[in-house]
Amino acid sequence: MVLESISRIIKIQLPAYLKKLPLPETIGGFARLTVSEWLRLLPLLGILALLGYLTIRPFLPKKKKQRDSLINLKIQKENPKVVNEIDIEDLRTPNVCYCRCWRSKTVGGSILSDLNG
Repeated sequence: MVLESISRIIKIQLPAYLKKLPLPETIGGFARLTVSEWLRLLPLLGILALLGYLTIRPFLPKKKKQRDSLINLKIQKENPKVVNEIDIEDLRTPNVCYCRCWRSKTVGGSILSDLNG
């Protein structure tokens, strides 16, 4: 029963549907299609777009998986919270950048550069 229904769809209904579609013979003919003709083409174009995407999907670059969701991977891991204090007087110049990305090699971040030079 199920196979008969599938066979009927493939052998009879699908060819009849495709014969009724307003497919122009030239590329310029697409510009002359009416809105109702475009709406009749929409299911076919959607299926073709889906099949095209599924075909090229294995060749698309994959997103890199983040190896670890933690930001701080190695600095003071035994502490539940890492806090460092710096006296502003200890800084040699008034214009510095202080890195807190946890990716630098020094504990608690590092002074990156003097903004004046």
